[in-house]
Amino acid sequence: MELNINGSASKLAVSEAVFDRAFSEDLIHQVVVAYRNAGRAGTKAQKTRSEVNGTTKKSKKQKGGGARHGALTAPIFVGGGVTFAAKPRSFAQKVNRKMYRAAIASILSELNRQGRITVVESFDVEAPKTRGLVAKLAELKAGKRPLIVTEDANDNLYLSARNLPYVQVRDVQGLDPVALVGADTVLVTAEAVKKIEEWLA
Repeated sequence: MELNINGSASKLAVSEAVFDRAFSEDLIHQVVVAYRNAGRAGTKAQKTRSEVNGTTKKSKKQKGGGARHGALTAPIFVGGGVTFAAKPRSFAQKVNRKMYRAAIASILSELNRQGRITVVESFDVEAPKTRGLVAKLAELKAGKRPLIVTEDANDNLYLSARNLPYVQVRDVQGLDPVALVGADTVLVTAEAVKKIEEWLA
């Protein structure tokens, strides 16, 4: 199959296995959840009634004082322990390489079918100026949340997009499923398309 190159009469031949793969919602959901969970710190920690600082001595006599209570470290008291205390843990989920690549290809294919992928010859920015990037995105009708994918890191491009809250810039090595799913439009260079094909082949 072929993809149109914006501003050019020529077309770019691409693999159907990468840009025309069947959509798999279950696989994409699993990979996106696993990717987001991998970024969670998992450092939340609370104390149980046995760990809080305080005596475990009975606070008052058993009878004659209203409700019967034991230690003031019980969860019902202010300053007491937590009933089901959270402990540090890992949220990581195992996703093998084949599943991850298949999910990326499935997302790219669905974006292509919806007309949300725009291929450009290059995405060079002469100077790190936000104004110039905004004008270029408006010219390409990139939408509110564009994702720019280049073949390698470009300092001027990163600096130009830094002050735009909904514009993301990735090179091929930094491409991830969450960025793809959240983008209105994916602007990708022709060289980046070739690298993506090599990666997902």
